[in-house]
Amino acid sequence: MKQEIKKGKIVMTITIGIACFALVLVMFMQFKIVNQTDITSIEQMREAELRTELANWKSKYEETNEAYEEMTRKIEEYKDTKQSNEETEKLVNAELEQANMILGKTDVQGDGIEIILKEAVTDEYGRISAYDLLAIVNALKLAEAEAVSINDERIINMTDIVTISSISSSFVRINGQRVLAPYVIKVVGNQSYLESALLGNGGHVDELRKLGHDISIEKVNRLTILKYNNEIKTKYME
Repeated sequence: MKQEIKKGKIVMTITIGIACFALVLVMFMQFKIVNQTDITSIEQMREAELRTELANWKSKYEETNEAYEEMTRKIEEYKDTKQSNEETEKLVNAELEQANMILGKTDVQGDGIEIILKEAVTDEYGRISAYDLLAIVNALKLAEAEAVSINDERIINMTDIVTISSISSSFVRINGQRVLAPYVIKVVGNQSYLESALLGNGGHVDELRKLGHDISIEKVNRLTILKYNNEIKTKYME
């Protein structure tokens, strides 16, 4: 009987020990699981935050890069536009300068000839008229003269060269200005062509010389012809 009680106590003690061990083991495993779950959660949270932050930085970088590329493109467009504008401005200025030279609105320099006409002593043919000057100017134009002036009055397409006569006297008027002899005609162009146009046998210069007028022709390098100072007016052109 005593042996059975003692055996029962031993079995109970072992059972209680096993139960306690099992309980401790379960508690330990739960504690470990809890700890692991918290750490994993924290790590996952940090990883998510890092991913979010990385995504934000990537987005900001892409925005900054796009802004940089846009700014670079605009700078290139500005450079191209500026260069194009500068080239256009140069072209327009060159064309304007050329137009002013043709119109006679600017001083010009170049190789050419200088003609000096001195009137002969007074007689029936003693005066050089507007007709004579016009004939010489037309001959120079046919010889491809690029610029002409008479006593520094620039000759343009609208220039009037007329003789103003009265009972007591007469004079030549050019561009509305009274011009008196000696007449100094300056011409820019091919020197040989210009000289040949005036010295040809039977030309107007030859006729004036036969009438006793003193006419000299000299080749001049870097000849200066002044601009047309009056306003160019038109009545019918729009």
